[in-house]
Amino acid sequence: MLKIKKSDKEQMKKLTLLSTGIALALLSFRFADATWSLDKSHAKLGFSVSHMMVSDVEGSFKKFDATIKSTKDDFSDATMELTAETNSINTENDQRDAHVKNADFLDVEKFPTLTFKSTSVKKVADRKYKVRGNLTLHGVTKPVELDATANTGVNPMNKKTIAGFKVSGTIKRSDFGIGAKVPSAVVGDEVTLSANAEFVKN
Repeated sequence: MLKIKKSDKEQMKKLTLLSTGIALALLSFRFADATWSLDKSHAKLGFSVSHMMVSDVEGSFKKFDATIKSTKDDFSDATMELTAETNSINTENDQRDAHVKNADFLDVEKFPTLTFKSTSVKKVADRKYKVRGNLTLHGVTKPVELDATANTGVNPMNKKTIAGFKVSGTIKRSDFGIGAKVPSAVVGDEVTLSANAEFVKN
């Protein structure tokens, strides 16, 4: 019967531990979250709402940030977070902006930010996703579902991997207690959300 020296056993144990450590390190590197940062120079967070039931008023938030984390290149396991400053709302009319910012609507002094945090990102077709998450607006948090389309590529200038997302969805302002005294015949209850943003892989 072949006998293994004690020193050989210790050497084998060390090699086993070393190989296990290397394997775990490689796995953690492979499955580590890749973080995608917002390119604010190529991003817009907008909305539209009907006015007097005959036209739409469009607006946007000028100050916002967002991040995406994913271990998969197709974003099927992604998590998304967004924060916007409500005081940065812009509808291209100073008087209307002042009204929207006051307590009749967004009450930006009391609720200075809105946030969105995804709870699931489901790939439904090539480059198409259903994004579910919690939207916190006007001090109220509600689940929402958004449609998203993603495109990826490489920036030829800096060789960095980039991704573009177009996102849309609809919420009701009444669900968030916004403009409770304003009838929907004047300002529509349904608000269409839209975002078009470019992200850079870190």
